[in-house]
Amino acid sequence: MAGTVFDLQTDVELEESAPRGHSARLEQTLLQARTLIEYTVSLHRRRPATVSGMTHTDAEVTAETLDRLIGRARRSVNVALTGSAGYVEAVLRRLVQVPSGVTVRVLCNPAALDVAPARLRSLPTVRVLRHELCGIVVVDGMSAFLRLGNEGAADERAAVVTDRAAVSTLQLLYAGAWSRGRRLVDHPEPSPRLRSELTRRILEQLRSGRTDATAAGALQVSLRTYRRHVAEIMRELDASSRFQAGVRAVELGLLHETR
Repeated sequence: MAGTVFDLQTDVELEESAPRGHSARLEQTLLQARTLIEYTVSLHRRRPATVSGMTHTDAEVTAETLDRLIGRARRSVNVALTGSAGYVEAVLRRLVQVPSGVTVRVLCNPAALDVAPARLRSLPTVRVLRHELCGIVVVDGMSAFLRLGNEGAADERAAVVTDRAAVSTLQLLYAGAWSRGRRLVDHPEPSPRLRSELTRRILEQLRSGRTDATAAGALQVSLRTYRRHVAEIMRELDASSRFQAGVRAVELGLLHETR
Protein backbone atom coordinates (compact mmCIF):
# COMPACT_ATOMS: atom_id res chain seq x y z
CA MET A 1 0.00 0.00 0.00
CA ALA A 2 2.74 2.39 -1.03
CA GLY A 3 2.01 6.07 -0.59
CA THR A 4 -0.88 5.60 1.84
CA VAL A 5 -0.70 7.61 5.06
CA PHE A 6 -1.28 5.47 8.15
CA ASP A 7 -2.35 6.59 11.63
CA LEU A 8 0.20 5.14 14.06
CA GLN A 9 -1.33 6.36 17.34
CA THR A 10 -0.56 4.08 20.25
CA ASP A 11 -2.98 3.10 22.99
CA VAL A 12 -1.19 5.50 25.35
CA GLU A 13 -1.62 8.41 22.96
CA LEU A 14 -5.29 7.65 22.55
CA GLU A 15 -5.79 7.50 26.29
CA GLU A 16 -3.88 10.73 26.85
CA SER A 17 -5.87 12.53 24.17
CA ALA A 18 -8.98 12.40 26.38
CA PRO A 19 -9.30 13.86 29.89
CA ARG A 20 -8.58 11.15 32.42
CA GLY A 21 -11.52 12.19 34.58
CA HIS A 22 -13.97 11.51 31.78
CA SER A 23 -13.49 7.72 31.53
CA ALA A 24 -16.84 6.99 33.17
CA ARG A 25 -18.62 9.37 30.81
CA LEU A 26 -16.89 7.83 27.80
CA GLU A 27 -17.89 4.33 28.87
CA GLN A 28 -21.50 5.45 29.31
CA THR A 29 -21.45 7.07 25.87
CA LEU A 30 -20.12 3.89 24.28
CA LEU A 31 -22.84 1.84 25.96
CA GLN A 32 -25.49 4.23 24.64
CA ALA A 33 -23.93 4.08 21.18
CA ARG A 34 -23.95 0.28 21.20
CA THR A 35 -27.61 0.28 22.21
CA LEU A 36 -28.45 2.67 19.37
CA ILE A 37 -26.65 0.54 16.79
CA GLU A 38 -28.30 -2.67 18.00
CA TYR A 39 -31.68 -0.97 17.77
CA THR A 40 -30.93 0.38 14.29
CA VAL A 41 -29.82 -3.03 13.01
CA SER A 42 -32.90 -4.67 14.52
CA LEU A 43 -35.14 -2.08 12.89
CA HIS A 44 -33.40 -2.53 9.55
CA ARG A 45 -33.91 -6.29 9.66
CA ARG A 46 -37.63 -5.84 10.28
CA ARG A 47 -38.24 -3.05 7.76
CA PRO A 48 -35.20 -2.83 5.45
CA ALA A 49 -36.97 -0.69 2.87
CA THR A 50 -38.20 2.00 5.25
CA VAL A 51 -35.21 2.89 7.42
CA SER A 52 -33.94 6.35 6.51
CA GLY A 53 -30.25 6.54 5.70
CA MET A 54 -29.75 2.78 5.26
CA THR A 55 -29.62 1.03 1.89
CA HIS A 56 -29.88 -2.76 1.70
CA THR A 57 -27.38 -4.71 -0.38
CA ASP A 58 -27.31 -8.45 -1.04
CA ALA A 59 -24.28 -10.58 -0.19
CA GLU A 60 -23.33 -11.15 -3.82
CA VAL A 61 -22.84 -7.42 -4.47
CA THR A 62 -20.82 -6.77 -1.31
CA ALA A 63 -17.51 -6.47 -3.19
CA GLU A 64 -18.99 -3.99 -5.67
CA THR A 65 -20.49 -1.96 -2.83
CA LEU A 66 -17.17 -1.85 -0.96
CA ASP A 67 -15.33 -0.82 -4.14
CA ARG A 68 -17.69 2.09 -4.64
CA LEU A 69 -17.72 3.17 -0.98
CA ILE A 70 -13.97 2.95 -0.27
CA GLY A 71 -13.20 4.42 -3.67
CA ARG A 72 -14.78 7.69 -2.53
CA ALA A 73 -12.45 8.04 0.48
CA ARG A 74 -10.65 11.37 0.73
CA ARG A 75 -9.64 11.55 4.40
CA SER A 76 -10.03 8.28 6.30
CA VAL A 77 -11.08 4.63 6.09
CA ASN A 78 -11.71 2.78 9.36
CA VAL A 79 -12.22 -0.96 8.95
CA ALA A 80 -13.30 -3.72 11.35
CA LEU A 81 -12.68 -7.19 9.91
CA THR A 82 -14.43 -10.36 11.04
CA GLY A 83 -13.53 -13.94 10.16
CA SER A 84 -15.66 -13.92 7.01
CA ALA A 85 -13.23 -14.85 4.22
CA GLY A 86 -15.27 -13.17 1.49
CA TYR A 87 -15.56 -9.93 3.43
CA VAL A 88 -11.87 -9.87 4.41
CA GLU A 89 -10.74 -10.51 0.84
CA ALA A 90 -13.08 -7.87 -0.60
CA VAL A 91 -11.90 -5.19 1.85
CA LEU A 92 -8.17 -5.91 1.53
CA ARG A 93 -8.40 -6.00 -2.26
CA ARG A 94 -9.91 -2.51 -2.26
CA LEU A 95 -7.64 -1.02 0.42
CA VAL A 96 -4.53 -1.40 -1.74
CA GLN A 97 -6.13 1.11 -4.12
CA VAL A 98 -6.82 3.76 -1.47
CA PRO A 99 -5.41 7.13 -2.63
CA SER A 100 -2.29 8.61 -1.10
CA GLY A 101 -3.07 10.90 1.82
CA VAL A 102 -5.97 8.84 3.15
CA THR A 103 -5.58 7.61 6.74
CA VAL A 104 -6.32 3.89 7.05
CA ARG A 105 -6.98 1.86 10.19
CA VAL A 106 -7.69 -1.87 10.22
CA LEU A 107 -9.03 -3.63 13.32
CA CYS A 108 -9.49 -7.40 13.19
CA ASN A 109 -10.25 -10.34 15.42
CA PRO A 110 -8.05 -13.47 15.47
CA ALA A 111 -10.39 -15.28 13.06
CA ALA A 112 -9.95 -12.53 10.46
CA LEU A 113 -6.19 -12.64 11.00
CA ASP A 114 -6.28 -16.33 10.08
CA VAL A 115 -7.85 -15.50 6.69
CA ALA A 116 -5.02 -13.30 5.39
CA PRO A 117 -2.17 -13.24 7.94
CA ALA A 118 0.62 -12.25 5.53
CA ARG A 119 -1.24 -9.32 3.99
CA LEU A 120 -2.48 -8.03 7.34
CA ARG A 121 0.99 -8.28 8.87
CA SER A 122 2.36 -6.23 5.98
CA LEU A 123 0.25 -3.25 7.08
CA PRO A 124 1.59 -1.05 9.88
CA THR A 125 -1.82 0.07 11.15
CA VAL A 126 -3.49 -3.22 12.05
CA ARG A 127 -4.69 -3.91 15.56
CA VAL A 128 -6.16 -7.11 16.96
CA LEU A 129 -9.11 -7.30 19.33
CA ARG A 130 -9.89 -10.76 20.66
CA HIS A 131 -13.56 -9.95 21.27
CA GLU A 132 -16.22 -10.52 18.65
CA LEU A 133 -16.44 -7.73 16.07
CA CYS A 134 -19.08 -6.54 13.67
CA GLY A 135 -17.96 -6.03 10.08
CA ILE A 136 -17.81 -2.26 9.60
CA VAL A 137 -16.19 0.13 7.13
CA VAL A 138 -16.50 3.86 7.90
CA VAL A 139 -15.38 6.27 5.19
CA ASP A 140 -14.58 9.92 5.93
CA GLY A 141 -17.03 9.84 8.85
CA MET A 142 -19.75 10.36 6.25
CA SER A 143 -20.86 6.89 5.17
CA ALA A 144 -20.44 3.32 6.37
CA PHE A 145 -20.80 -0.29 5.32
CA LEU A 146 -22.34 -2.59 7.94
CA ARG A 147 -22.51 -6.38 7.67
CA LEU A 148 -25.72 -7.97 8.95
CA GLY A 149 -25.93 -11.68 9.71
CA ASN A 150 -23.34 -14.39 9.15
CA GLU A 151 -21.63 -15.24 5.88
CA GLY A 152 -23.46 -18.01 4.07
CA ALA A 153 -26.54 -17.69 6.28
CA ALA A 154 -29.96 -17.40 4.72
CA ASP A 155 -30.38 -13.89 6.13
CA GLU A 156 -26.91 -12.65 5.18
CA ARG A 157 -27.20 -9.00 4.26
CA ALA A 158 -25.33 -5.74 4.43
CA ALA A 159 -26.29 -2.10 4.63
CA VAL A 160 -24.78 1.16 3.44
CA VAL A 161 -25.40 3.77 6.12
CA THR A 162 -25.50 7.46 5.20
CA ASP A 163 -27.48 8.88 8.11
CA ARG A 164 -25.08 11.26 9.89
CA ALA A 165 -26.15 10.29 13.42
CA ALA A 166 -25.85 6.56 12.71
CA VAL A 167 -22.44 6.98 11.03
CA SER A 168 -21.20 9.07 13.96
CA THR A 169 -22.32 6.31 16.32
CA LEU A 170 -20.46 3.69 14.30
CA GLN A 171 -17.38 5.92 14.31
CA LEU A 172 -17.61 6.25 18.09
CA LEU A 173 -17.92 2.49 18.54
CA TYR A 174 -14.94 1.97 16.27
CA ALA A 175 -12.81 4.47 18.19
CA GLY A 176 -13.57 2.68 21.44
CA ALA A 177 -12.69 -0.72 19.98
CA TRP A 178 -9.54 0.66 18.34
CA SER A 179 -8.25 2.06 21.62
CA ARG A 180 -8.59 -1.40 23.21
CA GLY A 181 -6.95 -3.25 20.33
CA ARG A 182 -3.45 -4.65 20.48
CA ARG A 183 -0.98 -3.63 17.79
CA LEU A 184 -0.43 -6.50 15.39
CA VAL A 185 3.34 -6.12 15.68
CA ASP A 186 2.91 -6.94 19.39
CA HIS A 187 0.61 -9.87 18.63
CA PRO A 188 2.81 -12.98 18.28
CA GLU A 189 2.16 -15.32 15.39
CA PRO A 190 1.43 -18.85 16.68
CA SER A 191 3.78 -21.58 15.53
CA PRO A 192 2.52 -24.35 13.22
CA ARG A 193 2.58 -26.68 16.22
CA LEU A 194 0.19 -24.47 18.16
CA ARG A 195 -2.16 -24.42 15.18
CA SER A 196 -2.28 -28.20 14.88
CA GLU A 197 -5.50 -30.13 15.40
CA LEU A 198 -3.97 -32.05 18.30
CA THR A 199 -3.10 -28.82 20.12
CA ARG A 200 -6.61 -27.49 19.61
CA ARG A 201 -8.11 -30.68 21.06
CA ILE A 202 -5.76 -30.56 24.05
CA LEU A 203 -6.64 -26.92 24.69
CA GLU A 204 -10.32 -27.83 24.56
CA GLN A 205 -9.70 -30.53 27.14
CA LEU A 206 -7.91 -28.06 29.39
CA ARG A 207 -10.73 -25.56 29.08
CA SER A 208 -13.34 -28.19 29.92
CA GLY A 209 -11.61 -28.82 33.25
CA ARG A 210 -11.31 -32.56 32.74
CA THR A 211 -8.72 -34.51 34.65
CA ASP A 212 -5.53 -35.48 32.82
CA ALA A 213 -6.55 -39.13 32.87
CA THR A 214 -9.97 -38.42 31.36
CA ALA A 215 -8.51 -36.07 28.74
CA ALA A 216 -5.81 -38.57 27.77
CA GLY A 217 -8.46 -41.25 27.36
CA ALA A 218 -10.59 -38.99 25.17
CA LEU A 219 -7.59 -38.27 22.93
CA GLN A 220 -6.50 -41.92 22.98
CA VAL A 221 -2.97 -41.18 24.19
CA SER A 222 -1.14 -42.26 27.30
CA LEU A 223 -1.30 -40.10 30.41
CA ARG A 224 2.43 -39.48 30.17
CA THR A 225 2.16 -38.39 26.52
CA TYR A 226 -0.76 -36.10 27.29
CA ARG A 227 1.10 -34.37 30.12
CA ARG A 228 4.16 -33.95 27.91
CA HIS A 229 2.02 -32.27 25.24
CA VAL A 230 0.45 -29.98 27.85
CA ALA A 231 3.86 -28.95 29.16
CA GLU A 232 5.12 -28.19 25.64
CA ILE A 233 2.01 -26.15 24.80
CA MET A 234 2.31 -24.13 28.01
CA ARG A 235 5.96 -23.44 27.25
CA GLU A 236 5.16 -22.20 23.73
CA LEU A 237 2.36 -20.03 25.08
CA ASP A 238 4.67 -18.69 27.78
CA ALA A 239 2.01 -19.60 30.34
CA SER A 240 2.75 -20.31 33.99
CA SER A 241 -0.60 -22.04 34.61
CA ARG A 242 -3.19 -23.95 32.64
CA PHE A 243 -5.67 -21.13 33.15
CA GLN A 244 -3.21 -18.64 31.68
CA ALA A 245 -2.62 -21.01 28.77
CA GLY A 246 -6.35 -20.93 28.04
CA VAL A 247 -6.42 -17.13 28.12
CA ARG A 248 -3.42 -16.91 25.80
CA ALA A 249 -4.99 -19.46 23.44
CA VAL A 250 -8.10 -17.27 23.11
CA GLU A 251 -5.99 -14.15 22.56
CA LEU A 252 -4.13 -15.87 19.73
CA GLY A 253 -7.31 -17.21 18.15
CA LEU A 254 -6.44 -20.84 18.91
CA LEU A 255 -9.71 -21.16 20.83
CA HIS A 256 -12.95 -19.28 20.39
CA GLU A 257 -14.04 -17.24 23.37
CA THR A 258 -16.92 -18.86 25.24
CA ARG A 259 -20.00 -16.80 26.03
